[in-house]
Amino acid sequence: MEEYFDVLNENGEYTGQIESREKCHKEGLWHKAVTVFIINSKGQVLLQKRSSNKKLWPNMWDITGGGHVLEGELGFQAAIREMKEELGINVKKEEMTFIGSSTSTNIKGDIINRHFNEYYIINSEVDENKLTLQEEEVSDVKWIDKEEIIKRIQNNYDGITDKHGCWEYLVEYYKWLDRQ
Repeated sequence: MEEYFDVLNENGEYTGQIESREKCHKEGLWHKAVTVFIINSKGQVLLQKRSSNKKLWPNMWDITGGGHVLEGELGFQAAIREMKEELGINVKKEEMTFIGSSTSTNIKGDIINRHFNEYYIINSEVDENKLTLQEEEVSDVKWIDKEEIIKRIQNNYDGITDKHGCWEYLVEYYKWLDRQ
């Protein structure tokens, strides 16, 4: 089923234009995306491994969940939907903390991904063995210690997706936690 996105201008404002995922990525049209990190009481972050059939970053460890914001959706709605689709986790809006936003441009082959990103944190003790993984999207999940993920980010995204912005927001969230 074809996905459709609200097209934004370079300032993140709605243009009234709605286009397919394919057209947005072919022409580099700005659209919205969300990133969700689940962090447990030990400070570990839950990562997902992207499936081998993904066009971008196949078989790479990635954020807990997230994806594109569909036409007519708000960011928090997309975050809730993506967590259910990808991991089988039911999330309520009240459980999510919005920690910021940024823009990003990723060009891989013939895909031009221009996003206005929203970042969310969920504090939860998820049992990774009880998740329902969306096979076409996710092949595995694991908890990773704060120190290890920060080291990987600082080491040129060692073994994780090189999604500039999202990982840096995670690091800033960890810094904020350390000051509490």
